[in-house]
Amino acid sequence: MAKSTFKMPEDFLLKVSRLGSKTDEILPKVLQAGAEVVESKIKSNLQAVVSDNSTGELVSSLGISSAKQDKDGNFNVKIGFSEPRKDGGSNAMIANILEYGKSGQQPKPFLKSAKSKSKKECIDTMVNALENEVNKL
Repeated sequence: MAKSTFKMPEDFLLKVSRLGSKTDEILPKVLQAGAEVVESKIKSNLQAVVSDNSTGELVSSLGISSAKQDKDGNFNVKIGFSEPRKDGGSNAMIANILEYGKSGQQPKPFLKSAKSKSKKECIDTMVNALENEVNKL
C-alpha cells in the first residue's frame, strides 16, 4: 500500500514548541483534522473509480487510525482499510489492484492523486487547528 509523508513547515513547528506539556494532548487533534481532509479526498477519488455495481464495502472500510507516538517521539496517523472483508478477502489487496492494476486490468489510481490534491488543504487545516488550540491556552 502507498505511504505518504508530509514535512511540517518551520513556522508550524515553532508554534508546536510553545505548547509545552500540552503537546501530547493537542498534536493528535491537529493530526486528526489533517487526516480527515486527506481521507475525504481518498474516499471521493475511490468512489469515482469503483464500478456502479460494487458492494461499497471497500469505500466503507476506509478509515483513520488514532494518533500514536512512535519510538522516535513522532506522532502519526494512518489512513487505510479495515480488514478483513465480509467474504474473507483483503481490502488492501483490492485497493492495490485498483491503484496499480493487474494483468488485464488497467490501473485506476485514487491514492496518489488524493495525496497531491489534498496536501495544501491538509497543511492549512492542521495549521488552523493548531492555532485554535494554541489560542485556547
